[in-house]
Amino acid sequence: MAARRLKKSDVDKELLQDIFKMKNDWMSIQSIIDRSVDASELGQYDLQVAQAKYLFMLREARHRNLSALRV
Repeated sequence: MAARRLKKSDVDKELLQDIFKMKNDWMSIQSIIDRSVDASELGQYDLQVAQAKYLFMLREARHRNLSALRV
């Protein structure tokens, strides 16, 4: 039985949702670190990972010619 093909529009919509979620996660971690007296190495690591994921998703959206304004 053949695998179900995903529609490009569905994948694009999911990518945009993930971008917005990742930006919120990144900003949340940044806010916690900004309010911390002594940010832990793990917190700094989490911040860098969240930022890298967000930027990767933005590059993918640009590659797919997506715009949040068109959705």
